[in-house]
Amino acid sequence: MMSKELEIEFDAAVERVNAHTEPFPADFLLRLYAYYKKATNDYGRPSSRKQIINAFKTNALFQVKDISEDEAKQEYINLVNNYFLYRK
Repeated sequence: MMSKELEIEFDAAVERVNAHTEPFPADFLLRLYAYYKKATNDYGRPSSRKQIINAFKTNALFQVKDISEDEAKQEYINLVNNYFLYRK
């Protein structure tokens, strides 16, 4: 997939997640978080008030450290598409 197409699909997936009003499962959110941070090149430290949440987020980020930004975008898109496919 070309970079521009990937960017368009990624932005659409992000919008779809942001527009969803029901709660997502915690493990799904952690994977989305990690892929989003990697895809957007945002390496800021997790900033939850709860240390345990920061630990989970840091672990999720560590698990995606060896993939590229484009791979992270594609994985984010795949996660979102699969989640909504099976929620119908």
